Formats: sequence, C-alpha cells, structure tokens
Amino acid sequence: MSEQTLQNASAPARRHMGLKASRTLANTAIYVFLIAISIIWLIPFVCILLQSFRVESTHQVGYVIPQKWGFDNYVNLFQTDFPRWYMNTFISALVTAALQTIIVLCMSYTLSRFRFKMRKPLMRLMLILGMFPGMLTMIILYRVLKDLGMTQANSVPGLILVYVASSGMGYYVSKGFFDTIPKSLDEAARVDGATRFQVLKKIILPLSKPIVIYTILTAFMGPWGDFVFARYIAFGASAGKNVAVGLYDWLNKDQISKCYTMFCAGGVLVAVPVTVLFMCLQKYYVEGVTGGAVKG
Repeated sequence: MSEQTLQNASAPARRHMGLKASRTLANTAIYVFLIAISIIWLIPFVCILLQSFRVESTHQVGYVIPQKWGFDNYVNLFQTDFPRWYMNTFISALVTAALQTIIVLCMSYTLSRFRFKMRKPLMRLMLILGMFPGMLTMIILYRVLKDLGMTQANSVPGLILVYVASSGMGYYVSKGFFDTIPKSLDEAARVDGATRFQVLKKIILPLSKPIVIYTILTAFMGPWGDFVFARYIAFGASAGKNVAVGLYDWLNKDQISKCYTMFCAGGVLVAVPVTVLFMCLQKYYVEGVTGGAVKG
C-alpha cells in the first residue's frame, strides 16, 4: 500500500484518539472542579464536627483540631432544654410530613385527573398566591395563633397548623408526575368497578413511589429547618422552641462563651437524621424531582 493510502486509513483512528483524549481531559477538569467545590462546601461541617468533640474549653478558639477529645458536649446537651427542643422539632416535622403529604397528593391527583369548572383559574390563583412572601402574613398569623393559645410554650400545634394550612398550594411537582401516568389505567379500573379513592390507593400511588417519597422529604424538611417563623411564634419561651431557635439563642454574647461547643454538638445531632434519610432515599428523591418536572 502506498504511503498516502496508509495516511488516509489512519486518519479516522487519529481523530478518534484525539476525541477520546479531549473527552478525558474535559472529564478530569470537571471532576477536579467538583471535588474542589465539595471540599469547600464540607469544610464548615467538618469544623463543626471537630469542635463538638473539643473538651478543653467551651468558648470559640483559633484552632480547629481539638487538643483534648471527648463526648462531654453531647452529654451536657441532655442536661439542658435541648431534648425538649429536639422533640418539638421532631413532632412538628413528623405530623406536618404526614398531613401535608396526604393533602398534596390528593390535590395533585384531583387537578391531574379531574376536569371541572374553574380548574385552571384555581391553579392560576394558587400560583399567584404562592409568589407572595410568607413573611407578609407573619403578623396576622401571630395574632390568630395568640388568640387560639398556640404561641410561646404551646407553639408546636400552631406551627403545625400553619405548615399544613397552605400545603395544597404545593401541588406542582406531584401533579406533573401524575400527568405522566396513563389515564387508561384509571379508566380500566373504573370499568372494573373501582372507586376514585381505590384508583388512587391501589394504582396511582404504587406507581408513584418516587413522588410520594419526594413529597414526604420536602414536607419533613420545612419544619425541621424552620427558624424565622418558629422564633416569632415561640417568642422567647424555651418550652416552645425548636432546635434551630434554641441553638441560635446559645450564640448570643451572654452564652456563647459557655455554650459554643454544645452548639456544635447540637448541630451535629440535628444533621445526622436528615443526612441518613437523604442518603437512603436519594434515588427516589431525584426520580421524584425529574419525573415531576414536566408541563402539566
């Protein structure tokens, strides 16, 4: 074979090797960038974790790695109001997750499957109302809850009531997921004599595990991490605080010198259950987000 023929034959191979090398280089750069971002993102959490085991002093110091390690801060946490705050937060998040999930899924199924008068205006109205900041209603909500006796030490029922009251407006993602399920399944079940509730319970929900888990996680995370409204409703009463409000109060100038390391330990205990929950259910969470992100 001539030299020209050999060059022509090897040209596609060289192009393939060039594309492979450039793809490898691009992937390497992306991985390096993501690793760097991850390290920067994790540094504060690592510092808090290390400080939670520092027992030589309780105030802020200029170093990260403790000189003396121990579990004293975690033990001392349970001699404060922290268990009460943790239980308040857990009850609020658990009850809200259960009620909000039921309401959101029922609302989403209704708007996805039923066609009734004023359906689209209702959806537009909820969309518009959702654009207004929730802080605009804080004053009137506080007055209403105060009249009902659901503030300060009794703030947990009031918080649950507020969290659940507007949950039906968060139907968007769930409705988008339900829209991807063929309506022929509903029609076949209806022909066989199933009621609307049976269709939802026995057909739609088993096929919608990702969006159900997504809804539960998002409903749980709202009360778990709430600070602004919870602080406003608790209004200084320790018995009605959640963990975010209680731990924040330890950072004031009168308590930070003796409570800083306990604050770090409390932050670790608050993060552990949520981290474990997300790690176990991450696949369903991602499927729920992507599956519901369609036009409905």
